Amino acid sequence: MNELKGLHHVTAITSSAEKNYEFFTYVLGMRLVKKTVNQDDIQTYHLFFADDEGNAGTDMTFFDFPGIPKGVHGTNEIYKTSFRVPSDIALDYWVKRFERLDVQHSGIKEQFGKKTLSFVDFDDQHYQLISDENNQGVASGIPWQKGPIPLEFAITGLGPIFVRIADFHYFKEMLEKVLLCKEIGQEGPFYLFEMGEGGNGAQIVVEHNTVLPPSRQGYGTVHHAAFRVDDRSVLDEWTNHIEGFGFQTSGFVDRFFFGSLYARVAPQILFEFATDGPGFMGDEPYETLGEKLSLPPFLEPKREQIEKMVRPIDTVRSTKEFVKE
Repeated sequence: MNELKGLHHVTAITSSAEKNYEFFTYVLGMRLVKKTVNQDDIQTYHLFFADDEGNAGTDMTFFDFPGIPKGVHGTNEIYKTSFRVPSDIALDYWVKRFERLDVQHSGIKEQFGKKTLSFVDFDDQHYQLISDENNQGVASGIPWQKGPIPLEFAITGLGPIFVRIADFHYFKEMLEKVLLCKEIGQEGPFYLFEMGEGGNGAQIVVEHNTVLPPSRQGYGTVHHAAFRVDDRSVLDEWTNHIEGFGFQTSGFVDRFFFGSLYARVAPQILFEFATDGPGFMGDEPYETLGEKLSLPPFLEPKREQIEKMVRPIDTVRSTKEFVKE
């Protein structure tokens, strides 16, 4: 089997695509590389924030399902997403930035030998920044060159995802036997697993928790997390491998920007397996990524209908100059 290469993207649910765009663009300094719609629910925006070029392993994406209630954090949940920054000093910069912009945060802490800074957004969606200082393993991405964050402090990609689970024994067995991960550390109820080359971009932190009630999905929670594979042939290998353990899968799904496979691996835990390409620059030039409503070819005939259902959001940034501060 070809091992999973690390995190591909994390997809969450927001109460407001507009507020979400403002927060990720102007507070976090991540680049909107694609403004499209949920291909299974075309009245719903799907926004992709990533590194400068939209590389696999750097994407945080959001749905804004109309009328969805607020989610409830609990057990059996992908409950926190990490973003990589270059150094420990970068975290000091982010503490000051968060204080200035009134972003609720935990202060700098350490877990599994890495400095981290946890914070939340306007929906109580949970995140952390993690320092890449002394990190080895999967390479990170490229900070948004024209964004508002000084490049030496800017976010470069995804770090470990956090999963809170009631049946730890089952989940550990699934990670090791099905996803071919290795357990490499434990601190209290937290267990660290990694895949492929390892490092911040290829890790899962699992919290064993039988105290909290089950989570409930809604805005402010994660919808699914995705892991990287090279191409369609490897994705087909993984389909056969996962189904060989008795899991039901979606089979191959052509998302245009990448190929996908979905499997629910535990109660309320949906994992996706996604190809590194083709990527986000097939239908838009680098200079104006994410500025227009991008639709895959199979939805293009419905453009007029879709544009009436999703309200316009101004995401033009190529004409603006961001002051790095």
